[in-house]
Amino acid sequence: MAEYTNVRIALEDRVAILTIDHPPVNAFNRATLKDLDAALDELIANDQAKVIIITGAGDFAFVAGLDLKEIAEVRPDESKEMIAAGQTLFSKIEACPKPVIAAVNAVALGGGLEIMMACHIRILSDRARIGGTESNLGLIPGWGGTQRLPRIVGVGKALEMILTGDMINAQEAFRLGLANKVVPAGQVLAEAKGLGKKIAAKSKLTNEATLKAVIGGVELPLAEGLALEAAQFSGLLGSNDTKEGISAFLQKRQPKFTDS
Repeated sequence: MAEYTNVRIALEDRVAILTIDHPPVNAFNRATLKDLDAALDELIANDQAKVIIITGAGDFAFVAGLDLKEIAEVRPDESKEMIAAGQTLFSKIEACPKPVIAAVNAVALGGGLEIMMACHIRILSDRARIGGTESNLGLIPGWGGTQRLPRIVGVGKALEMILTGDMINAQEAFRLGLANKVVPAGQVLAEAKGLGKKIAAKSKLTNEATLKAVIGGVELPLAEGLALEAAQFSGLLGSNDTKEGISAFLQKRQPKFTDS
């Protein structure tokens, strides 16, 4: 696997761990976004990686927003390129054909909240604090925060969070549906790996079809979503893994999927 300046990647039991490592608080700048984009492409292309975990290095931050020194020097005419880079990357995560789990070890602010929301499953430390804090800087979210947050928590709560710039704790994030699970500090990555291994044990074809049906259908009218679901279901019939799954169930044994 390639080496990067601001991210690290590792592979354990078909689960890839993509760690954002840009001290001291893993803030996003152009270089970090570029590394993250390239690393994600590498893991998507790697057949040995069936699930991807995104986490932050250190104990203080998952991602603490934008690199303020860099953003302070961005001219208005340059901002469209920066916004497009972040939006494109986070949309790529959301549309990833492999399940992506956010292991939020600490604070996730601004862009940290935005990349967290782009992930399919989100596990938070009980010490995590998250927020759309851009209004504290005289800005608004620019990498999907104004769009994904209201889709998850509702318009009223999203507006409250964005307009006040306040942070919420992990328990509130769970209550709002921003977190799938909250675990004790220090156990976030282990919990994410355990979940990742469980998902990686399923058929790659099933995982891909699930993501296509759910992510692709969630914004469609119900009739179109049902048609998408039916197409994905039918596409699995006849595959080796579907045959193996049914045979294993009837024979009361664990299936051995081959991703074919």
